[in-house]
Amino acid sequence: MCGIAGVLSASFLPNGIEEILKQAGSAIAHRGPDDVGVWVDKDASIGFVHRRLSIIDLSPAGHQPMISATGRFVIIFNGEIYNHLDLREELEKSGRAPNWRGHADTESLLAAFECWGVEATLKKTVGMFAIALWDRQDRKLILARDRMGEKPLYYGFFGGLLAFGSELKALRKIPGFKGEINRDVLGLLMRHNYVPAPYSIYHDIAKLPPGTWLEFTPEILNRKEKPVPFVYWSAKEAALTGVADSYQFTSDTEAVNALEKTLKQSVSGQMMADVPLGAFLSGGVDSSTVVALMQAQSNRPVKTFSIGFNEKEYDEAFFASEVARHLGTAHTELYVSPEDAMNVIPKLPTIYDEPFSDSSQIPTFLISKLARQQVTVSLSGDGGDELFCGYNRYAFAEGVWGKVSSIPTGLRKIIAQAILLVPPSNWDQMYSLISSVIPKKHRLLALGNKLHKGATFLGCESGASLYRSVVTHWQPEEIVLNMREPDTQLTHFNPQGLSSLVEQMMFLDSISYLPDDILVKVDRAAMSVSLETRVPLIDHRVYEFAWRLPMHYKVRNGDTKWLLRQLLYKYVPRELIDRPKMGFGVPIDSWLRGPLRDWAENLLDESRLKREGFFNPTPIRQKWLEHSSGKRNWQYHLWDVLMFQAWLESNV
Repeated sequence: MCGIAGVLSASFLPNGIEEILKQAGSAIAHRGPDDVGVWVDKDASIGFVHRRLSIIDLSPAGHQPMISATGRFVIIFNGEIYNHLDLREELEKSGRAPNWRGHADTESLLAAFECWGVEATLKKTVGMFAIALWDRQDRKLILARDRMGEKPLYYGFFGGLLAFGSELKALRKIPGFKGEINRDVLGLLMRHNYVPAPYSIYHDIAKLPPGTWLEFTPEILNRKEKPVPFVYWSAKEAALTGVADSYQFTSDTEAVNALEKTLKQSVSGQMMADVPLGAFLSGGVDSSTVVALMQAQSNRPVKTFSIGFNEKEYDEAFFASEVARHLGTAHTELYVSPEDAMNVIPKLPTIYDEPFSDSSQIPTFLISKLARQQVTVSLSGDGGDELFCGYNRYAFAEGVWGKVSSIPTGLRKIIAQAILLVPPSNWDQMYSLISSVIPKKHRLLALGNKLHKGATFLGCESGASLYRSVVTHWQPEEIVLNMREPDTQLTHFNPQGLSSLVEQMMFLDSISYLPDDILVKVDRAAMSVSLETRVPLIDHRVYEFAWRLPMHYKVRNGDTKWLLRQLLYKYVPRELIDRPKMGFGVPIDSWLRGPLRDWAENLLDESRLKREGFFNPTPIRQKWLEHSSGKRNWQYHLWDVLMFQAWLESNV
């Protein structure tokens, strides 16, 4: 696991480019504290910097930037290629393998690129990666990103240069960086609580989408073209292919065994390391399955880690410890106080150097810090909800759409408009006049907001638009000044081929929420403490397997992730697993009314919001006053604004 950055110019590089690249590397030293390498070819006007976290081949033979055996290619690479030994074997059988200098997967990649070319090599790889490859012969730069988007890669044009890097911190060190905030993208942040690819918070800087690669030449830079990424693997094509060619198992046992074989293959490959390795364990279905399969393939106790909270509604540590005890892992748990968790908050704008407001970023950092005290690599259970239908919102949205879709669209829109004409506070006042005659246990809180939320559902023209409404926090135009919301994969989604609404939602999550929220959260939190994380449930072979499963293997008799559960029951007693789903969160709602109140009030000060000029203060102040008084719970909406405000204060 590493950090990469570099520049390519159509003419010449800035003076002192070696020092500039070193500074860019230093900005992301947390991603690779073990080694640093700089390579510059001034004649070709290109330069690379690499920060290394040594995982495979700890010797100097794994040093980067690395030059291929023939000298044609130069590479810097962030990630792991789990099947690199298979690639070596294939090269050797073909007689085209070089004389290996070590056993690093970077060297395997270089030889593969030289033998098979870029696209064929990317299609053969199993792993997570962000790659920069310079072809000295054809004078072109290739940037590539893994299929599911585990590893980040930003790029942009400024100061006459193409610059790229693992994090925005590195790009800020490149001459010509402007850092102009994109208000349109700020609107996306307010809607989703993350910035979706291909956008970044800055103008002129983009994220390379998962499953794609780009090619740059000095001529392209001269023409100031923005090349369209090539797609070497498509999540949508994989999903549609899977649905069209679904499995026809003869029994449930056959299905469980097929899943076990697929997951064991993924977990086994991701246990490859020359350094201590462990796993996060929450005690839920996903992480417990990963740990169970790790322990089944290990001849020593797997190191597992969990954190706990004294607030019972947020604490899963007890369940994790019971699962660990049953599996026989070497388990470490840490109960953190509110003070421990809140002490993370000032670090968040630096850890997530693009504004990011999923509050589970706090416990994710804490568990990463705990694990790093004993291991350098940790496997995670993320991805199970998206692939095996685990989120409660899937059933909720399906239920809502089943009711409202039977009403003619025109009539639904009229009803929705009528509801929205009356402010929530007026609905509450009218409701208060009759609430006294309603039994206490049936009274509704915040009726006005519930009606307005329901009105947005009524106005939806499709199941996909309903889903977008379900995952929306703020309506961006209500809060961000002078913005026009850009299109995303959610706004132009064509559901053809995915007949059920639940399938559509799972797919949309896998191309948006998973890479741009979940994987960002884990990568930045873990890499901030120099911990490599691996996510075996989103191996592309697992993804393709999951999409071939008929829905009754994902949800059955109200049980979500049904097949995954049946596999887990082979290793862990059902009574340790079957319980209501919990999120991996912290009590932001009560903290904002208590110990974080002054911090929040400072960032949400009306005069400050007006002076900075990004937000309309009125709806923000209204929600802040309602929340701080205990009248409403607006924690997620407020956290969106607070994380941007804290990021703005720290980074601009």
